[in-house]
Amino acid sequence: MTARGRLRVLLGAAPGVGKTCTMLEEGHRLAAEGRDVVIAVVETHRRADTARRVEGLARLPLRRHEHRGVTLEEMDLEAVLERAPDVALVDELAHTNAPGAAHAKRWQDVEDLLAAGIDVISTVNIQHIESLHDVVEQITGVPQRETVPDGFLRRADQIEVIDLAPQALRDRLRSGLVYPAERVDAALSNYFRLGNLTALRELALLWLADEVDQALKDYRSEHSIDSRWEARERVVVALTGGSEGEALLRRGARVAARSAGGDLIAVHVTSQDGLLHSSPGALTRQRALVEELGGTYHQVVGEDIPTSLVGFARSVDATQLVIGVSRRGRLAAALTGPGIGATVVRESGDIDVHIVTHSAAGGRLALPRIGGALTPARRLAGFVLALLGGPLLTAALLALRTEESITSDVLSYQLLVVVVALTGGIWPALFAALLSGLTLDFFFIDPLHTISIAEPHHLLALLLYVTIAVLVSVVVDRAARRTRAARRAEAESELLQTVAGSVLRGDDAIQALVDRTREAFQLDAVEVRDEDGTVHASSGAPLPESGTTGLPLAQDARLVLHGGDLRASERRLLSVVAAQIDAAIEHRRLAATAEEIIPIAASDRVRGALLSALSHDLRRPLAAAATAVGGLRTADGHLSPEDTRELLLTAEESLDSLAALVGDLLDVSRLQAGVLTITSLPTDPASAIAQALDELELGPTAVRLALAHDEHTAEADPVLLKRALVNLLANAARYSPPDRPVTLTTSTFGSRLEIRIIDHGPGIPENRHNDVFVPFQRLGDTDNTSGLGLGLALSRGFVEAMHGTLNPEDTPGGGLTMVVSLPLSPPTPQETP
Repeated sequence: MTARGRLRVLLGAAPGVGKTCTMLEEGHRLAAEGRDVVIAVVETHRRADTARRVEGLARLPLRRHEHRGVTLEEMDLEAVLERAPDVALVDELAHTNAPGAAHAKRWQDVEDLLAAGIDVISTVNIQHIESLHDVVEQITGVPQRETVPDGFLRRADQIEVIDLAPQALRDRLRSGLVYPAERVDAALSNYFRLGNLTALRELALLWLADEVDQALKDYRSEHSIDSRWEARERVVVALTGGSEGEALLRRGARVAARSAGGDLIAVHVTSQDGLLHSSPGALTRQRALVEELGGTYHQVVGEDIPTSLVGFARSVDATQLVIGVSRRGRLAAALTGPGIGATVVRESGDIDVHIVTHSAAGGRLALPRIGGALTPARRLAGFVLALLGGPLLTAALLALRTEESITSDVLSYQLLVVVVALTGGIWPALFAALLSGLTLDFFFIDPLHTISIAEPHHLLALLLYVTIAVLVSVVVDRAARRTRAARRAEAESELLQTVAGSVLRGDDAIQALVDRTREAFQLDAVEVRDEDGTVHASSGAPLPESGTTGLPLAQDARLVLHGGDLRASERRLLSVVAAQIDAAIEHRRLAATAEEIIPIAASDRVRGALLSALSHDLRRPLAAAATAVGGLRTADGHLSPEDTRELLLTAEESLDSLAALVGDLLDVSRLQAGVLTITSLPTDPASAIAQALDELELGPTAVRLALAHDEHTAEADPVLLKRALVNLLANAARYSPPDRPVTLTTSTFGSRLEIRIIDHGPGIPENRHNDVFVPFQRLGDTDNTSGLGLGLALSRGFVEAMHGTLNPEDTPGGGLTMVVSLPLSPPTPQETP
């Protein structure tokens, strides 16, 4: 039987990190060692460095497939199997084969090669892993259709990350080592953004780290290794939901920080009965603290807390376990035996246990409070059962009495005491115990029909009756208390969960809180109103003039209730709801304030841009008009008709320019007065671009267009967008060399539409990018004869007024790229026939 081949996968965070080159270099190394190495398929992407590494290795021809009139070349699987090399180099593992190939996916071809005993070296990017492609799409905005199943990759004998720092990859891209020059600029500003590459790199390293951890666990399982291997510190912190949790977490974080790469893992063990033994609010705060400290939070269910805790610690290969010292008092410890801490230490084995003291440790020397968790109705039922059950039981026992029945008589009365304790609690149980003891002594113990305790063991029996009644009633009381707490916690959880779900679904947060408050507390009406009477939300019937209860809120508002008195426990939950309503009111007010500020800020940006550019824009037309008029005045009729017409034309053009600027100033004044507003419409950028090119009289030789926004439109003011593009194109045309036309491209990225004006001029140093938006700033250029423009400061003001951004970037190969980013228009609903 042929041994299965070995698979080595070279994993990259993004295209261009060097996976294919590494694969080819490894092929040369193995060939030099005498191995039979062939290239089954390699994608050079027209990269000279990759093509150079192909030379010297045996390369099998590709198989051609005809599909819809197009010839596609794929790896010839049959040829590779027939050649049967020692090692096959297969590039791009996630590739989809052409129709008619042996398999739909290239990784399936690799599976056949491995089954034939051929070792395979292949490459894949992190975005092509099945379980991660949706995460990558969220990061980059680019969907991936070609994926490799995680299970196939996990079966690889070796996975190696080909790592390259994000900035180094961007430098390679700028140098033209990854994509052709015409694709570089768009790639840098979209998929190959620094943040994208950093996130993808982290994703690749984390995925490989998880695979290494799994491989280590598999190895230990296969070799029956139960001892702990300290590959890195993993500190597990046990949380009870008490106030000591934050101190334990910070201690655990310090322990984890002592070694590089230490992990902080917090765990809370919940009992299987589902009853709450902790504060949900405290656990929520502690969970947030875990995330701030860079750890992870887990919750497990287990009947035996120490066993569950140690079991979880072993499952995550913990090296340290941090628990708090017991909060029980000395009496409780003496009565109930060793606590959780001692049990954890005994069962932890080779896991180091840190028992940390805290302010809640030790407790007070106090007996358990005999409280009343049972309802008055149940207590009354207990007394009734004792009063009725006692005589009935006595009558039945007397009818069946024999000399040997004393034992069954005693047990029958004992059963009555237990039943009364289960029904009504401690006081009915004590009453039943005393009544049954006296009844036994009067009717069944010699001398009969007298109440006397002649024998010591009779007194002991009565004390046992009372003791059993107390113990059973305490158990019943605690069970009732926990049941009520569990029901209350379930109601609280349901209320908060429903409110959170309503908010996440887009419902009004205040209205959702008010509705659920009325339903949860069974009130007739609930209302949230300001001190001046403004109603934020209401639920139920209209509030009456009297008989209401008001709860003051922090936001100068009140929560008004009608329909019943609330118990103390319900008021506690109501205070939580009130805090949520406070936060919702504040959020609504802040959102309203932000909405009011948006048009003011937009108007201010436009006004500021216009005013700051006045001297720059007014200087030339004023000087030209004054010169022309002065020339006409001083010529005293000595000018030729042609010269006169030229001066008049100059004066007319300059005065038209001044009129346009004055119109802008008037628009700003109207904007500040609230008369003129920025009109945001679904705008096709192609239309604004065409108008700008017409105004500047720039033809195809001066500007090269590459519009790729398809049918998408931007949410923008068409007039302001055209004005901004006119100025940006004028600047780009001015600085771009005559033999290198300006390039204007459009594209969509996520929820934004981007317009890029690319020149190949001298460019601007990166540390001075923001200086180009300073009024009057020409970065050393003193030429003021370049035509009328509103300046880049004005262009940025216009773009930002439309909720967009205008940012400069370096053009690969030299020059400056201006990127206008605008929000995409929302899709219009399809009309139904």
